[in-house]
Amino acid sequence: MTTTRWLAAFAAVVVALVVQVSLFPHLAWNGIVPNLCLLVVVAAALTVEAPFALVLGFAAGLTLDLAPPADHIAGRWALALTIAAFLAARVRQDVRPTALAVVGTVAAASFVATSLFALSGVLLSDPAMSVAGLLEVVLVALVWDVLLTPFVLPPLMKLFSRLSPQWATQ
Repeated sequence: MTTTRWLAAFAAVVVALVVQVSLFPHLAWNGIVPNLCLLVVVAAALTVEAPFALVLGFAAGLTLDLAPPADHIAGRWALALTIAAFLAARVRQDVRPTALAVVGTVAAASFVATSLFALSGVLLSDPAMSVAGLLEVVLVALVWDVLLTPFVLPPLMKLFSRLSPQWATQ
């Protein structure tokens, strides 16, 4: 079951990444697109054990860092999505989260991950990132991610629950 869960998780990350870098740039608001990889990581963190979600967050972030048209220093998304996975995993202690808790968790994870990515860009002197544009990037990304939550998280959480029956019953 563990191998199946890893394959399903990586397939979800790959599908999310392909849609994020190929389809969503056509729907971008000032160049800001929804972060589907973040939504996959949050769905895993809310459904399965934390170590799995943390490794998935790192792997999803690294693939996002290396996928074209990445124009930043690799590792920034890996760090951001790992931290987001940790925070989202803390929400799910021993009970299944409510719909409001899921949306709140996505909003918090999006805010933290996007802020961390943007701030690391400012600290590393990324020419595409400025302090003035930081707030707009964070807020638009948060709105995008929350708007997609009802469409993306329920099927992913159901998938992860089916592949982790010991956690799904709680």
